[in-house]
Amino acid sequence: MSNGTQLPLDGIRIIDLTQVMMGPCATQALADFGADVIKIERPGAGDLSRGSIEPTPGNVDNPVFCSLNRNKRSVTLDLRGEAGQAVVRDLVREADVIVNNFRPGVMERLNLGYESLKAINPRIIYASGSGFGSSGPNVHKGGQDVLAQAVTGVMARKQDEHHPTAVYATALCDYTAGMHMVQGILAAIIGRGRTGEGQVIEVSLYDSMLAMQMQEAAMQLMQGKDLNWAAMPLSGVFETTDRPVVLVGAFKQNPLRDICAALEIEDLSLRYPDLPSQRKAKDELQARFRAAFAGNSSAYWLARLEEQDLLCAPVRTLAEALDDPQTDHNGMVVEAKHPSMGAIRLVGSPVHMSAAPLTIRYAPPALGADTEAVLAEAGYSEERIRELRSGGVLG
Repeated sequence: MSNGTQLPLDGIRIIDLTQVMMGPCATQALADFGADVIKIERPGAGDLSRGSIEPTPGNVDNPVFCSLNRNKRSVTLDLRGEAGQAVVRDLVREADVIVNNFRPGVMERLNLGYESLKAINPRIIYASGSGFGSSGPNVHKGGQDVLAQAVTGVMARKQDEHHPTAVYATALCDYTAGMHMVQGILAAIIGRGRTGEGQVIEVSLYDSMLAMQMQEAAMQLMQGKDLNWAAMPLSGVFETTDRPVVLVGAFKQNPLRDICAALEIEDLSLRYPDLPSQRKAKDELQARFRAAFAGNSSAYWLARLEEQDLLCAPVRTLAEALDDPQTDHNGMVVEAKHPSMGAIRLVGSPVHMSAAPLTIRYAPPALGADTEAVLAEAGYSEERIRELRSGGVLG
């Protein structure tokens, strides 16, 4: 629980109707900053991520759910009927933010649209995440991380044109859109301090991935040219005798000369002295690099490259990165005490605040664990809570 530190969002209450990743990673970041996040879940099933990956035998929830839902409280509520919707409206009366990542139109069908909630609480900040936005020609389409990679041009950009088109293996779009949602919510909280009124925040996977490509998009819009940092002629991933290494040949006066010195080959910069000539000779340069790297170990070549002050790194697994002393030094693995699983380890917050370090106030919650406590705080009597439970509204 809390160590007594005053957190930046202490006193901010968030009603969280999100599930899977985009919304939950946003609300977890806000919870880490101190917000009281009340996670509304379906009775009996909860957030889809509770069961999206097979749980470890004997454990209630899988690591995917746990990774996205620390510092939250769970309330089970059936939103299909008026009674459950009325509970949400009651919670909104004293809330600061309500967040959802339903398809556009779902909140209105649940009688929980912005206008109806604004009538209850003019200060409410109404944040929505979707695939393509709340209107427009693609509003009817389902949103998903891999689809967003495909339709925004991200998936088409490859290091080499001969490489097969492939899915980026981490949920890049979900996380990016979630962090954009955090930005919008925090800005709206600051703005409300000046105006006294809330507003609507909209974030989509589509817009977030276009924004992430701001450099590439500007090149395309302004000059009609492609910009592909991964395809630069002096950069790449190269196999050694034991593992791949990454080389970035940039940010130096003559990086090709220094690469050749490190790789113990002739100085190719005499033939290809500038970037235009190096682009034309990319296939030849990359072939020479590959042949050299293949002759020795990653440790040998990394040492040689670092002697020339070149940007380089080994290609590691996530397990290796998590076990790195820098990871431990940065406090990027934290521990929480789960009520049924005991001590669990999670990735911490990448935002390090000197006056408010990350505090695990709540472990990832069991489904509905906080239903009665939250409703009691909202003024519900024990009798009314029993009625709602017996009626199936609370599961």
